Amino acid sequence: MKLIYSAAQIHNPLEVLRKAGYSHFVDPKTEKESFILRLTAGYYPRFHLYLEERDDLFSFNLHLDQKKPSYKGTAAHGGEYEGPTVEKEMKRLEGWIFSLTGVKRVEEAPEPPPTELSEIPKPESNLFGGIFD
Repeated sequence: MKLIYSAAQIHNPLEVLRKAGYSHFVDPKTEKESFILRLTAGYYPRFHLYLEERDDLFSFNLHLDQKKPSYKGTAAHGGEYEGPTVEKEMKRLEGWIFSLTGVKRVEEAPEPPPTELSEIPKPESNLFGGIFD
């Protein structure tokens, strides 16, 4: 899941992440920087967040690592990219951002309305339970 903010409004996203409990992490294999929030005394499960800056926007990209990679040489780790646990953590992080900066996230542009009649989705069922389809 992603949260997107204007870079002009969040001057120090690292401070926000630290105050929300996240620690800086550098993957020893890829040397890629990210942030983690451990949920237990062990290494897993943990929230794993990538902070990206692009086109004057900050993107907070979050997922939940359930366990370490199962097989040597693979990156599969039983991660959750959606769901109630990830959504709850995103709301908590959004609360930290708002409390420290007073800024709300940038809403992504809605999809344009359909222009063709064929593009309008057909309802799953109708008043008569689909007997006249």
